Amino acid sequence: MWIELTAADGHKLAAWKDGPADAKKALVVVQEIFGVNHHMRNVCDRFVKAGYAVVAPALFDRTERGVELGYKPEDVARGRELRSKVPEAGTIADIEAAAGALPAGAKKGIVGYCWGGTVAWWGATRTKSFAAANGWYGGGVAGTRTETPNCPVELHFGTLDASIPMSDVEAIKAAQPGVAVFVYEGGQHGFGCDERGSYNRELAEIAWGRTLDFFGRHLG
Repeated sequence: MWIELTAADGHKLAAWKDGPADAKKALVVVQEIFGVNHHMRNVCDRFVKAGYAVVAPALFDRTERGVELGYKPEDVARGRELRSKVPEAGTIADIEAAAGALPAGAKKGIVGYCWGGTVAWWGATRTKSFAAANGWYGGGVAGTRTETPNCPVELHFGTLDASIPMSDVEAIKAAQPGVAVFVYEGGQHGFGCDERGSYNRELAEIAWGRTLDFFGRHLG
């Protein structure tokens, strides 16, 4: 269901919330550049079925409310435009507000995709709200790779990602030897999204299994 959150700076934003109120493990699920759309809500549902409570904050609410985009070229352009207007500090405040809306007794993690993969990394390095962080094809991780994570981190990248060159992935590995970085041969950007042309079922399921195993180890 949709709920309203209030960030530390007073900004009010929508968020998708699901899962048991008494869950012992919980996740902030961070959107791609397409909003908390049908795909992201499906991702939330998969985590709920795996036993997690989830909250997915609508990060675009800082610039435009109610955004749900598809995956056509014009949607990509619109998503990039909106993302460019969202301040990083506001994004951090919003994921912390989302963490605060998770069950109080739960051990909390953060997982994100595309833009959200970068935000999940920031959740690890710029907050102390999470016990584990997992990012899928986060294009901004390389640019902030020297930041120090405050919790275990796992990252996923595809070798054929046109927006994240393998040189960036190697730079992340060199800067963060303690971070688990998985590289998927033949994976394009968005290989985990079954609503995109770049979807790769085999690779997506491998990454999904690793993600669940990672959170199982760190969140219980």
